[in-house]
Amino acid sequence: MTQQQFEGLKQLRLLLEENPSGLSDFLRDQHPADLAEWLEELGDEQRVKVFNHLDAETAALVMGELDTDTQAGIVGDLGRERAGDIIEEMDPDDAADLLAELTPEEQGQLLGELQAEDAADVRELLEHEPDTAGGIMTTDYITVQEHMTAQAAIDHLRRVGPEAETLYYVYVVDAAEHLAGVISLRDLIVARPETPVQDIMRTKVVSVRADQDQEEVARAVSKYDLLAIPVVDGENRLVGMVTVDDVLDVIEAEATEDALRMSAVTPDEEDPSGTDFGAGIWRLAKPRLPWLVALLFLELASGKVIDHFQTAFNPATLALLTIFITTMAGEAGNAATQALAVVVRSLATGEIAVGDVLRVVWRELRVGLTVGVIAGVVLAGLTLVWQGNWYLALTVGVAIAVNIIVAKILGAFFPIVITRLGYDPAVASGPLITSITDVTSMLTYFGVASFVLRI
Repeated sequence: MTQQQFEGLKQLRLLLEENPSGLSDFLRDQHPADLAEWLEELGDEQRVKVFNHLDAETAALVMGELDTDTQAGIVGDLGRERAGDIIEEMDPDDAADLLAELTPEEQGQLLGELQAEDAADVRELLEHEPDTAGGIMTTDYITVQEHMTAQAAIDHLRRVGPEAETLYYVYVVDAAEHLAGVISLRDLIVARPETPVQDIMRTKVVSVRADQDQEEVARAVSKYDLLAIPVVDGENRLVGMVTVDDVLDVIEAEATEDALRMSAVTPDEEDPSGTDFGAGIWRLAKPRLPWLVALLFLELASGKVIDHFQTAFNPATLALLTIFITTMAGEAGNAATQALAVVVRSLATGEIAVGDVLRVVWRELRVGLTVGVIAGVVLAGLTLVWQGNWYLALTVGVAIAVNIIVAKILGAFFPIVITRLGYDPAVASGPLITSITDVTSMLTYFGVASFVLRI
């Protein structure tokens, strides 16, 4: 929050406490996004007071900027009639997201407050899975018939345009509502009035199926630089469109989820961002605990490896080897994390597919060989200068080189295999891969030491 926004929040709180009569004038001059941010900092009673000083249209814009949990809480406190007025003004996709957080009984009550056509649109959206194209699309789009002229299409837009959420593209359909083409608003405006729509429309339309995952939708919008993308059913009938603002929300949500998983934090259903710092300690600890406990047992395995080898060395040699344990484990973990970050990102953006496992592993093996040899020479040289022991220098130099190579292969291999098994590749990231390389690095290090030192 910037200093200017902080001052705005301070002024809002002052008006709520000391001058409610001036609240409406203050709220009228604020951006809905700023109001939504301030509402997150207020208590339930204050939030309701703010919404009661907003007209329904502005309240709908503010509501659309809030997370669904906050929306549900406010709707419950506003009362059915007032909440219905606000939901009536919301975009259908935003209204469906809100209602999805409520019980079936509450949904039915609020849908009863909407006009029949609006209620039908929202009910249609609620039928789709929330993480699919159908779950994030809007039904407020504009279509024209392919037999229309450009002038007739423009006249049609003037009549129905105010009802649309966006007017970036005009979709062309046939009599059965099959998607036939798309026209940019610019092309439609500059066309001669008598030109048939079918002569200026683009027939190669990038679209997505209603049941496609939202990440695939975001990838398509990014790849083709679209401001909106049409959503079709199994028979290529137009059923909605996904706008770029919803795609940005998807990208943020997926990036947050992946970042949490890469840190071995299981996203909480109530607070997927993991940043509800006002929550109780147990709620914050619960999504982190499972992975930490599981990784604890994995880390014990690396200790078991050291315990197995310690009887093979005399105390003086073991003491020298112990100096480099953290170096071996740390470098292996770093190398694996680097490879894993590159592969997870490439999988997310579609640059590589799960069938590319051999190609990706081969690439990272060569990278690991190059980096490993260089790191091995450097560490061996430093060890020789430091300890003056050729055998120890050879041991740590070879071990670090092999560890980096193995770590690079693991970092590339794990996320692809996990994706092929149908799981999120981010679960192979961060602490998990680091714990695995702790075990492999100790096996490699003490195995090389046993061979080179011949003890």
